[in-house]
Amino acid sequence: WLIFSDGFSAGRRLSSIGKRTFDIVASLLLLIVGLPLIGIFAVLVKLETGGPAFFRQKRVGLYGQTFTLIKLRSMRFDAEANGAQWAEKGDPRVTRVGRVIRTVRIDELPQAWSVLKGEMSFVGPRPEVPAFVSELEKALPYYAERHVVKPGITGWAQINGWRGETDTVDKMEKRIEYDLDYIRNWSLFLDLKIVFLTVFKGFINKNAY
Repeated sequence: WLIFSDGFSAGRRLSSIGKRTFDIVASLLLLIVGLPLIGIFAVLVKLETGGPAFFRQKRVGLYGQTFTLIKLRSMRFDAEANGAQWAEKGDPRVTRVGRVIRTVRIDELPQAWSVLKGEMSFVGPRPEVPAFVSELEKALPYYAERHVVKPGITGWAQINGWRGETDTVDKMEKRIEYDLDYIRNWSLFLDLKIVFLTVFKGFINKNAY
C-alpha cells in the first residue's frame, strides 16, 4: 500500500512549481553565502594534500539516471584508487581539513550547483554510487523506489541521524525507511521543516565519517 499510494506519484511531485522554485532560491542563496567558505577550504585542501580541491563522482539520480556530484574533497586524492568504498568510522582516508569540513558539512556546499542545474533537489534521498545501488537493489526490497524523486543535499533520513550509516545492510535499510516515508508524505512544509532541522539541529554532524 505504501509504494502504490498517491504519495509515490512522481509526476505530481516533479511538477510542483513550489518545490522547484524553492530549490532555485535556496541553491542561489547557498552559493552566494557559501562561495567564500568554498574558496577558503578549497585552498586549505590543496595546501594539506595537494591534488584537486574538489571531489567528483558519478551518482544515481532521478529515474536511475547518473550525474556528476561535486563536493569539497575531504579524503586523500587517491582514496578511491581501487574503486568506490563505503565510508567507515575513523576512516584513515579522511584528512585533517576533511574532518573539519565533514563535521560542519562545508564539503556539501558545492552540491548547490547541481540543485541549481536541476540534477538534485535541496531536500531528498541522498544519491549513491552506481555500484552500491546495484548491490542495494538486490539486498533491499523497494530500494529503487527512492529514485522516483530527485536526490537531495539533505533529507529526512539525515536529520534523523542516519547520515553515513551505510556499513551494514540493516543500517541502510533504516535509511531507506526514512527515504520512503519522506516520498510518501512529501510537502513543501516538510521540505522547509527538514531544512530548518538541518540548520538548527543537524548542522554539526556527529556521525561524520
